[in-house]
Amino acid sequence: MLAKTYTGSIQGVEGLLVRVEVDLAKGITSFRTVGLPDTSVREAEVRVRSALTNSGFSFPQCRVTVNLAPADVKKHGTAYDLAVALGVVAAMREGPVERLATTLFLGELALDGSLRPVRGVLPIVAEASRRGIARVVVPEANGSEAALVKEISAYSVRSLRDAVDLLDREWKAPLPVGRPNGSDNPKGPRGEDVLDLSDVKGQRQAKRALEIAAAGGHNLLMVGPPGAGKSLLAMRLPSLLPGLDFEEALEVTKIYSVAGLLDEGGLLSRPPFRAPHHTISAAAMVGGGVRNLPGEISLAHHGVLFLDELPEFPRPALEALRQPMEDGRVRIRRVGTIASLPARFTLVAAMNPCPCGFQGASSRPCACTPGSIQRYQGRLSGPLLDRIDLKVAVRALRPEEMLAPPTGEGFSDARLRIAQARKAQAARFRRSKGRKGQKGKLNSSMTPALVARNCEIDASGRALLETAIGRLGLTARGFHRVLKVARTIADLAGADRIEPVHLQEAIHFRA
Repeated sequence: MLAKTYTGSIQGVEGLLVRVEVDLAKGITSFRTVGLPDTSVREAEVRVRSALTNSGFSFPQCRVTVNLAPADVKKHGTAYDLAVALGVVAAMREGPVERLATTLFLGELALDGSLRPVRGVLPIVAEASRRGIARVVVPEANGSEAALVKEISAYSVRSLRDAVDLLDREWKAPLPVGRPNGSDNPKGPRGEDVLDLSDVKGQRQAKRALEIAAAGGHNLLMVGPPGAGKSLLAMRLPSLLPGLDFEEALEVTKIYSVAGLLDEGGLLSRPPFRAPHHTISAAAMVGGGVRNLPGEISLAHHGVLFLDELPEFPRPALEALRQPMEDGRVRIRRVGTIASLPARFTLVAAMNPCPCGFQGASSRPCACTPGSIQRYQGRLSGPLLDRIDLKVAVRALRPEEMLAPPTGEGFSDARLRIAQARKAQAARFRRSKGRKGQKGKLNSSMTPALVARNCEIDASGRALLETAIGRLGLTARGFHRVLKVARTIADLAGADRIEPVHLQEAIHFRA
């Protein structure tokens, strides 16, 4: 007897539909899985056998062959267990066969027949919906995640017995379709509280740089002595960012689902904030491994990647950022697989001016030699620094500033200006034909053609830029990035054209 059903796998951050074929034939009792299974997939025999027995079903005393198609794709993980077990039940004629062909099953089986949650449910269900699958059955803990795809009927079960009972009777009402928690919800991807910018004392110029970075998605580097507030400022940036729209939230939630970081299963509505330790490897930064899992730059997609103590990061990890900072994607090639992972993030970095950290500070003299300072700053390559739009010096606070209460506006006023600037950008790029997705929605992602179209300047602006190119030695990339920042500054001011004052501020931050 042959039974067929569907399950799913992950390739990068996208789902892959896997067809499960279970065949029972006469012969010596055996259980064989084909279709390039890894160890965890082959071990499904033990879990399926025990789960069937402990759920009140008999295990066939014959030759059992399980084929996972497409057979030329490596199969990883334990999400196939439920589909294999139901295929065995159906092949023994102890369950309905016809309903399996239009249903996708995901879930890891415990030995007692209960179901454990699996990672990557959202992209798999989305792919199943695109391929015309009518229903999906997942563990109860993955139910809210599966219900985010409105084009498919999602059902959750607690055990193998519940799944068989679901197939035996009329389909009950599916889970309600999920929605974002609200774009103004002050919770991040892991439920952390968003910090207020008004808590930071002083640092007016750095706050302005944060506002520009948030409005246009520009990369930012803060340089200053220890304790000046660089990390404090960076952690306030998420409070300035608007909430994710539905398409962006779905992309981010897919990534966190594949990485196994989706705690509550709901759609993430706030931009992510990632702050890896400086001992991180290049593979952990960009992603990869046996399963091509997303790295830190993909986990920061549509959000912020904060690198504190930038020169302390390994050189390979920093240099691996260069191509994703330009393209918004990282392409990983491993033996037999190629994965393209989204990685459109805003880089915020902080560093000391020298190894001791007090070069130019009035509170303490610097004890570093010129050679050690040069070697320290030389850990950052020119191509990487050329991709950073805003560079700001963060000075140490004076005693009277430390003792004074926090002053200045909170994030509400700044968020209003940023939201208006982003609205102007979205309207501008909607008028540009052929622009789709996140690329083109923010000034930082403009191509040279879009820069020429949307960043026109007058004669005085041209003279100002000509002087800056000569004095600062701007590269072609640096020239375009100055124009992009100036366009963002003009958007924050509500101006239709880039004025010389906007260019002056952009050049100042570039220098």
